[in-house]
Amino acid sequence: MVTRKFKRFPVSMPSTLLLQDSFRHKGSVRDLSERGCRVESLINPFTGMRLSLLLHVPGDAQPITIANAAIRWCGSQGMGMEFLTVAKPEQDRLGRVIRQLEAGKGCS
Repeated sequence: MVTRKFKRFPVSMPSTLLLQDSFRHKGSVRDLSERGCRVESLINPFTGMRLSLLLHVPGDAQPITIANAAIRWCGSQGMGMEFLTVAKPEQDRLGRVIRQLEAGKGCS
């Protein structure tokens, strides 16, 4: 059993995975926390791979940008990502989404 510092919430949110500002691939975030998420995508990443993640929050004009994330696990359920660096404005936006999820308002 995995013990997490931050509670993850089930979501269905489109995302874009960015690798070295050139590779872009669509994904779908299936659970989300303040410091990580699970993404379903067709790519086959490797554990430890670093990338950026754009979270396309329904109703928001601009995606939340996670500039520095790392793949922590990969498997049949997608990939687990840890957010290593999140700029303050983006962390504030992500925190707002998490608070909505905690209140049961959802993001799908």
